[in-house]
Amino acid sequence: MDWYILIQQLINGLTLGSVYGLIAVGYTMVYGIIGMINFAHGDVYMVSAYLTAISIAVFTFFGISSIPFLLLCTVIITIAITSVYGWAIERVAYRPLRDSTRLAPLISAIGMSLVLQNYVQLAQGARNQGVPTLIDQVFRIGDGDAFVQITYLQIIIISVSVVSMILLTFLIHKSDLGRRCRATQQDRIMAGILGVNTDRIISITFVIGSAMAAIAGVLVTLYYGSFDFYVGFITGIKAFTAAVLGGIGSLPGAMLGGIILGLSESLFSSFVNTDYKDVFAFSLLVLILIFKPEGILGTPETEKV
Repeated sequence: MDWYILIQQLINGLTLGSVYGLIAVGYTMVYGIIGMINFAHGDVYMVSAYLTAISIAVFTFFGISSIPFLLLCTVIITIAITSVYGWAIERVAYRPLRDSTRLAPLISAIGMSLVLQNYVQLAQGARNQGVPTLIDQVFRIGDGDAFVQITYLQIIIISVSVVSMILLTFLIHKSDLGRRCRATQQDRIMAGILGVNTDRIISITFVIGSAMAAIAGVLVTLYYGSFDFYVGFITGIKAFTAAVLGGIGSLPGAMLGGIILGLSESLFSSFVNTDYKDVFAFSLLVLILIFKPEGILGTPETEKV
């Protein structure tokens, strides 16, 4: 095995894992606060991909040629609109069913996922969509056939993922909003008695998770250049797998699970067989959960009395 191939696949896997980690944060935050899985989260990511393409097309139409300014405006608009989607999902699919059986919100979230998929399919069509290449610069190390390259977009994806995780961890552990989130997570009824607006906290949690999915949607759309209305389902399932692998409910666990999943997919597809990379990734998940059911960084759930 050549060293440069291994390093290249590690870079590719780290990039892919960073994206999984960003999306997995939304799953783990919602589960950590209300103990439910938001299966519409992957489709929120899909919506952000379309918003990215639409924003770029509109800005280009009006003659904006500055790439940094165009990308900054695209990120801001995509995060703002996607956050509204996250807020609406919580109000429509979760809040009315919050005190019902645990199965009802799950079915409602799956229904919301189908609604978003079909809504986007009708509005934008079923064909693949694409965006132009805006950033194509690369760093190349080595010469001849033995070289490793990392694109500017890969550097941006990894850097943004790290910075986003640091800021989110600081927000949860050091801010007043974070304390209210942790209080709601530990005991929603008692937090409400002590003056915490738990409904608002839960809505904010959905908004933050959707914003992270929006960031991932912008970066992945620019990186791959194409997408369709079904991309949220596949990516969402893998991001959920990453959240479970790292320990659902743990923010560092979500990112760690994403990195492990991305690296395993990249290495397996390169050195073994591309067709079975998903089989290997899910087999790895099963093995880890057999020996550590709560995930790598998760903690065993304790029964409140």
